[in-house]
Amino acid sequence: MSGFGHFDRDAQELEREIIRRGIALGIDWDDAAAVRALAREALDCDPACNLEALRSPDRQRRARAELFALAELMLRTMKQSAEFGVHTHGGPVWKAFGRALIEEAERGAGEP
Repeated sequence: MSGFGHFDRDAQELEREIIRRGIALGIDWDDAAAVRALAREALDCDPACNLEALRSPDRQRRARAELFALAELMLRTMKQSAEFGVHTHGGPVWKAFGRALIEEAERGAGEP
């Protein structure tokens, strides 16, 4: 399986950047309700919304958009590694955010 180590390295780097954005935004990753609200916001923000936020002069808004983009990159990394039969996972912060994203996506799918 040599040659696939980059998936783990990429996931660790993404986790580190997610943590940095979380610090800048004052996110308590142990506060499930707050993390789910953040996940709902991420799911509600389409690519055009996120691009607009990335260009914003407001640092907090940009940091949120960066966080959402990093989450998308983490999901892509995990999907690509799975296609090679490699199990890749993030650390505790990603697990909290990833779980919230899944829960909110499932909740949203059940709504009309």
